[in-house]
Amino acid sequence: MDGRTLPGARSNAEERIVLHVDMDCFYASCERLREPALEGEPVVVGMGYEPGEGHGAVATASYEAREYGVESAQAISRALEALPRIEDAREDDSLDPADAGHYRPVDMDFYKEVSAQIKEILHECADVVREVSVDEAYLDVTDRTSWETVEGADRTLAEGYARHVRDRIAREVGVPASIGVAPDMSTAKVASDYDKPEGLVVVRPSEVRDFLAPIDVADVHGVGPVTARELREMGIETAGDLASADPAELRSRFGERGRELYDRARGADDREVTPTGRPKSLSRESAFTEATADAERKREKVRALAADVAERARTRDALYRTIGVKVVTPPFDVHTRARSLSGPVDDPELVERVALDLLSEFDDETVRKLGVRVSKLSFDAADQSRLDGWGDESAGDEDETIGEGTDGEEVIPTDRDRHRDGQASLGEFG
Repeated sequence: MDGRTLPGARSNAEERIVLHVDMDCFYASCERLREPALEGEPVVVGMGYEPGEGHGAVATASYEAREYGVESAQAISRALEALPRIEDAREDDSLDPADAGHYRPVDMDFYKEVSAQIKEILHECADVVREVSVDEAYLDVTDRTSWETVEGADRTLAEGYARHVRDRIAREVGVPASIGVAPDMSTAKVASDYDKPEGLVVVRPSEVRDFLAPIDVADVHGVGPVTARELREMGIETAGDLASADPAELRSRFGERGRELYDRARGADDREVTPTGRPKSLSRESAFTEATADAERKREKVRALAADVAERARTRDALYRTIGVKVVTPPFDVHTRARSLSGPVDDPELVERVALDLLSEFDDETVRKLGVRVSKLSFDAADQSRLDGWGDESAGDEDETIGEGTDGEEVIPTDRDRHRDGQASLGEFG
């Protein structure tokens, strides 16, 4: 990738540059991450669905499943009519396994875990990030890149930067994303949905009106099914029609929202990307090229991950109360362990020491991926507690006593705080 697309390359760009990052069939992509054999297969993830049963509703259908007519919010019973379960097809001679799909229940803890990895990348790639949902976010990258074109090519530096973001997500997390790039939020959102999956659509400032004009009015950001129907009754079929409509008539019909939709259809969206708050945790994960049981290789990787995470926390002026590790064993079994401290700290050596200690439980395990996380973040340096001597080899057994928390978290009592409530470490790690 051209180095000029990386941070620091901006050259007095006057127009805002917004990225809308939208994960492709996110729940299904997460299930494929956990079960690689599902890649390329029809996958349906259901809300309120239990394996082998027919109740619930479709939360996400992969693109392969959509080809059979399975759609989000559809009843599972109806989805099964269009796409039988692979298990049923293997037992019923009247069904063809080649035209069957894989059904999975929603596992929100796991999806949040994957989402946290993605959003950490996004926060590294932009100074301002607005997290909209578990699988969607806006980034203002105006100070990271520019609308200038690459010398000798008809593409912008902004396009290269967006590709860098998308490729990092694919490489480091393993799930696909589509990104829309535009000078405003609403156009960026339309662009991210324009060429799914794994799309990258760039709308330069001078191209916004022409890009939006042929878009179906139902796809204008903020237009729901009811509004789309009413607009069609007014003879408005496309964003271009909406942009050419009488704004007074739209305001009369839809109130101030009518004028807002009129502006968005014209690319006139001056909303700034506003952050949704500071991160609750910081983590770094890395996979081995091949799964390994070599204890020293695992320890070496955790040392590097711990140093990276501690440095990230320090650069963000963040203190942490919990240190954790994530261990992924074949095929994709996720194990998390965490240790709580009695106060917030900034101590890279402690992060490494605790992470290695937690890893020791898996010394004999074959591992495909490792991660280190610090959580329960605090951004007030006045709250810092160094916990001098915590974990020192000369410390007595009483100070090192480990109590079992929830879901594998170890709670470390100290003289200051002899008990702390445990938390679900899987949720914290995601």
